[in-house]
Amino acid sequence: MKVLVVGSGGREHALAWKIAQSKVVDKIFAAPGNGGISKQAECINISATDIPGLLDFARKENIDLTVVGPELPLACGIVDEFSKHKLRIFGPAQKAAQLESSKVFAKELLSKYRVPTANFRVFDNPQGANRYIQQRPMPCVVKADGLAAGKGVMICQTSEEAEKAINTIMKERIFAEAGERVIIEDCLEGQEASVIVFTDSQDVIPLASSQDHKRIDDFDQGANTGGMGAYSPAPVVTDDLNEEILRTIVYPTIKGLAAEGLIYKGILYVGIMITSDGPKVLEFNVRLGDPETQAILPRLNSDLVELMLATIEGRLSQYKSGLNWDTRSCVCVVCTSGGYPDRYERGKSISGLEEAEKLSDVIVFHAGTKLLIANGKSHIVTNGGRVLGVTGLGSTIKQAIRQTYQGVKAINFEGMHYRKDIGRRAL
Repeated sequence: MKVLVVGSGGREHALAWKIAQSKVVDKIFAAPGNGGISKQAECINISATDIPGLLDFARKENIDLTVVGPELPLACGIVDEFSKHKLRIFGPAQKAAQLESSKVFAKELLSKYRVPTANFRVFDNPQGANRYIQQRPMPCVVKADGLAAGKGVMICQTSEEAEKAINTIMKERIFAEAGERVIIEDCLEGQEASVIVFTDSQDVIPLASSQDHKRIDDFDQGANTGGMGAYSPAPVVTDDLNEEILRTIVYPTIKGLAAEGLIYKGILYVGIMITSDGPKVLEFNVRLGDPETQAILPRLNSDLVELMLATIEGRLSQYKSGLNWDTRSCVCVVCTSGGYPDRYERGKSISGLEEAEKLSDVIVFHAGTKLLIANGKSHIVTNGGRVLGVTGLGSTIKQAIRQTYQGVKAINFEGMHYRKDIGRRAL
């Protein structure tokens, strides 16, 4: 069968890499792809948000399955459009995708169906939000309602910081229309974890646990980012805790969506804070996490494409006994351009990729890269903020960390930055 992967990041490279291992797949396309995905897929110059262009390509090429990596095409209704034309596509429909595209929608759903989350208030003007800030205790969390590339959540220790966050979002409009409304919520304390499941609206099949590292610098210091690394499994998510999360959060959310007339099929990613009062929802994503995907998929032995088809066709009950997993640990370290998550330069030549990929149990997933060909020779340059995800496997988390950083140290580009403590909280 022919598969089209939509997107251009590290998550999409990991998806293409895993899809290429499926016994039912003959050909993979990626739109638009990146410098590394071209090893597994034919890259097509169509933007991930060009839904008419993607639809036209899928129809002309007789694509059997389209796999959507990033959130924006899902929020724009790509699943609805493909489904109208009887094309199989993996991901939730547009209204269900509001779980990620509107934090207000998600919080109100959680509140209505009594799913544990932080107490919150919603504001559509900065004056009301700032008045509320003066009345409430600190710290708090200020969130832009819409999609903000993982940067729309601001943890504020003082009322001054909260006012600045509100003004940045609502007055300066740094996230454009995504900041028309804000949520101000209690700041939860505890350990974060990512729980990711497949669901066909009836059954739920969990993926292996993982933990992400959001801050740019070691010891969780500095600015929030889209993710600086991840590891799997996450020891903090015990079997008992995982069952509690499924029982109190995942199933009630899916049932709540159904009660609202929304059938959810695809990936449901739940960002969890493990508090002294139990697990509570921080956020939802309606697709695989990045960089969690790069730490989870190398451990998955089950056929990913067959799992996706079972989700689309409502056959997840056949996976009730669970998925087949590699028992080893996996760590992914993200290498970023200097200056990320703010301004950074592109076009920096990357060296050492071949050396890293020759290392045992090391995989290099490309994100912000571009393949250049000159005088018959090809080379890879930087083309984004998060450039590479270097992933390593090991019999223990300690060994996986060692393998991964061997790969990182083999690679170099001007301004390259990475955290040196990914996975260490699991030791």
